[in-house]
Amino acid sequence: MNSPIDNIGNAQTLPELLLMRAALTPQAEAYRAFDGATMRWSSLTWTDTLERVTRWRHALAASGLPSGARVAILLPNGLDAMSMDQATLANGCVPVPMHAIDTPGSIAYILSNCEASLLIVEQAAQWEKIRDTGTLFPCLKAVVVANPGAALPAAYGETRVLHLADWLAAAHDQTLPAPPAAQDLAAIVYTSGTTGKPKGVMLTHRNVVSNVQAVMAHVTPEVDDVFLSFLPLSHTFERTAGYYLAIASGSCVVYARSVNQLAEDLKTVRPTVLISVPRIYERVHAKLLEKLAPSPWKMRLFEAAQLAGWRRFCAAQRLPTPASTATEEKAAGLWRYLPWPLLQHLIAKPLLAQFGGRVRIAVSGGAPLSPAIAHCFLGLGLPLLQGYGMTETSPVVAANGPDDNDPLTVGRALKGIEVRIGENRELQVHGPCVMKGYWKRPEDTARVLSTDGWLASGDQAEIVQGRIRILGRIKEIIVTSTGEKVPPGDLELAIMSDPLFEQAFVVGENRPFIACVAVVQPDEWKRLALELGLDPNNDASLRNPAAEKAALQRIEHQASSFARYALPRAIHLTREPWTVENTFMTPTLKLKRNNLMTHFAADIEALYRKPAPR
Repeated sequence: MNSPIDNIGNAQTLPELLLMRAALTPQAEAYRAFDGATMRWSSLTWTDTLERVTRWRHALAASGLPSGARVAILLPNGLDAMSMDQATLANGCVPVPMHAIDTPGSIAYILSNCEASLLIVEQAAQWEKIRDTGTLFPCLKAVVVANPGAALPAAYGETRVLHLADWLAAAHDQTLPAPPAAQDLAAIVYTSGTTGKPKGVMLTHRNVVSNVQAVMAHVTPEVDDVFLSFLPLSHTFERTAGYYLAIASGSCVVYARSVNQLAEDLKTVRPTVLISVPRIYERVHAKLLEKLAPSPWKMRLFEAAQLAGWRRFCAAQRLPTPASTATEEKAAGLWRYLPWPLLQHLIAKPLLAQFGGRVRIAVSGGAPLSPAIAHCFLGLGLPLLQGYGMTETSPVVAANGPDDNDPLTVGRALKGIEVRIGENRELQVHGPCVMKGYWKRPEDTARVLSTDGWLASGDQAEIVQGRIRILGRIKEIIVTSTGEKVPPGDLELAIMSDPLFEQAFVVGENRPFIACVAVVQPDEWKRLALELGLDPNNDASLRNPAAEKAALQRIEHQASSFARYALPRAIHLTREPWTVENTFMTPTLKLKRNNLMTHFAADIEALYRKPAPR
């Protein structure tokens, strides 16, 4: 009997992948989503999915878009986002996925830059905020609003605004356009660039399908697997690993209701495959420690289980078994002598139940995973696999495998992908998954993509016995624990365009959000403080919540063209300028980031300990 990978191995495009899947397992469950109207979960089979996509294809064809036209998708994860994506692909057009909670300024820039012909949004208010940025969209023919109950704004010049139901109803039996070829674009995915404006990564069908096939051969999902989708579909990581991969394997994708309800959905859906960023594992870990903290004996039991489990994991993976330190033994106490089956029953199984209790593959990508988090979950039995990739590589370059898992590395390069170490220890990538280039930015493309197809990753790495270990970033790009990439210099320049801020320093590497340390301009600070009823000469006023809120609002205004994830959510204000003399600036007046990070370490930690202002 052929394996699933054999069955889909001949697919050249994403529409072919869906057609093959529907033919192989027509009545298997393909998608499941929560229906707010009936307050129940509803499902689609692969046959249902194909019928739904075909209906959307007719509506798209009726819109008169030419082959290669860009269709911007600003929707939360769900059946509508999937349907528009699949219809766009099958009609030979190009999806431009966007983050559903991005800023209007950032979205407006993307719509204008990619010359989108059609935009679909969840709420009419989203379009109104985009429209009110004043950006011109000469190519935008229509805006489709998915929410059926919303009152629609008037047309915007030549751009019509209509409800999704009306857009679908207007379609008749138009002749459907020819399908795309392997070299045609399958997406333009925008990612942060060095100029502060996002860059559109052009990915072809060959790029994405080859990466799906390589990932599938590495982690082998199955027809009976259940994926829980909660990472935004604007991320290439979720698109490939959490969406297209499930089509290839015939697995069911369940759309989580919201991030706030994720803990409940994990227990309800009980996924077998979990595609996530480190932040989700960090949250579960933090909650676990919070529950254990009041009970010293439970905490010691937890430490004992983690210690014993980590040794078992290392032995199973043929990794060097670490000798326990005096600190670890003290933390575990006499509980460390308990047998593993008892520790597993008391500690490991309750933890795994937080993920639904039947996860057989848990993938972490998008940002580095803390070794402490990896040790905890791997020790307690969660099959956690760390990988590495970039939007520019569709995105997965390397990953650990279930039977070849060294969490200090990002694993081995996937089948068909070559890696090498270039100048300055930079990791370079070559293979069918490497992007076509950046949309309308040939200079930026030439900087990272050689004429013979090697992509410069911007990351320093070493390769030992085939395993890749990432050492750090060459470029000053902040990567948050949710996998978002933020260029600090450009953001700092935007912040300092407000007269309140004389200097600014943003942080957020491996953190859940961006924060800022800023030096206030004396006169402007005095005006703001008095306006808020604060004493401008008292340093305590700088830490007043009203002052911090006002400062963050001013930053949001100045940095409106940046993606929402790039906007600082916490701030520490100070009056002492940074100079060459106090070692915070170079002679060329650049920030000495390491010195600033050390000097403000306690203040930065405090920003991440307290609740973010918004």
